[in-house]
Amino acid sequence: MLVLTCHACGVTAEETEFHAGGEAHLKRFGPGSSETDFEGYLFMRDNPKGVHFERWRHVYGCGKWFHVARDTMTLEVFGSYSAQTYTPPDDLIAQIEDKRPDWTRKAATA
Repeated sequence: MLVLTCHACGVTAEETEFHAGGEAHLKRFGPGSSETDFEGYLFMRDNPKGVHFERWRHVYGCGKWFHVARDTMTLEVFGSYSAQTYTPPDDLIAQIEDKRPDWTRKAATA
């Protein structure tokens, strides 16, 4: 089971207190965008084997959204950070690179 820390209120709890919201840092497309861009936004998601950045909501707590960096193979959580950011914090990236030297970060889509 995942143990997450809500970035907004600081509570650390099991994943059952939170709700997963999918991939983080997506570029959103809406009215006026091409059908291809909108389709990609709605349906195309990464499902990597390894480090992944996700959105989570603290459902049974403060109700706030936040982002989490975790490894999809080992379920290791590297950290959480504000949902109001366009990219993961540099210190979190450095922590991931220290633990996973072969990891390369995907190009930003936001």
